Amino acid sequence: MYAGERCRWGKRLLIPTALPTPPAPSHHSPRRYPRRVRRHAPVGGTGPEAAGKMTKGILSPDDYYYRRLYTDAVRAVAAARSHPLVDAGRIVVSGGSQGGGMALAAAGLVPDLTAALVDVPFMTHIRRAVEITDADPYGEVARFCAGRRDLVDQVLATLDHFDGLNFAVRAGAPALFSTALRDAITPTSCGFAAYNHYAGDKDLKVWAFNGHEGGGVHQQAEQIAFLRGLLG
Repeated sequence: MYAGERCRWGKRLLIPTALPTPPAPSHHSPRRYPRRVRRHAPVGGTGPEAAGKMTKGILSPDDYYYRRLYTDAVRAVAAARSHPLVDAGRIVVSGGSQGGGMALAAAGLVPDLTAALVDVPFMTHIRRAVEITDADPYGEVARFCAGRRDLVDQVLATLDHFDGLNFAVRAGAPALFSTALRDAITPTSCGFAAYNHYAGDKDLKVWAFNGHEGGGVHQQAEQIAFLRGLLG
């Protein structure tokens, strides 16, 4: 996920905005240093950011990291549909946590999906999430805003573009959601918000005594039964 490439001695040069200068080789060392390292464009823009992915390019919707991630989700569906062994009319998107957020985004952006399985979804009701939990990854946004008070409105405006609630209202595929009442990473109220905004036929499983792990294999059994009812 970082810009850069592996050097001959197996370490990675990280090039977020500029190329670091490698140490000068010693005549006692047999190591050979690369003469040239190919530069890569930084992932998610070049503005200020906190550690992690949540604030990469966060000052502009055009540069934000999740724009690329959601694009990957849409293109993954297109790639699956193009495969000769796949029935293009029976495509299901599924994921948990960040994968749940990507499944929700794909459901809102890709027409004619068969179903969406969205577990403990991340990136939903983001404004509320960054206010009520300190757990990462939402905590990355909180720490960034704590240090850059002047950019809070700009940060939240960018996040609004990628909030799963905006994709939920566009989605039409039948969906099975899950949320867990003791989840500190993707707060329960944010999962409920995604479910309530979802425009297609939907069902929700609530796991009262679980955290971010959600329903585990029990949720998988619910998903199998759900898909069997749709696909026969």
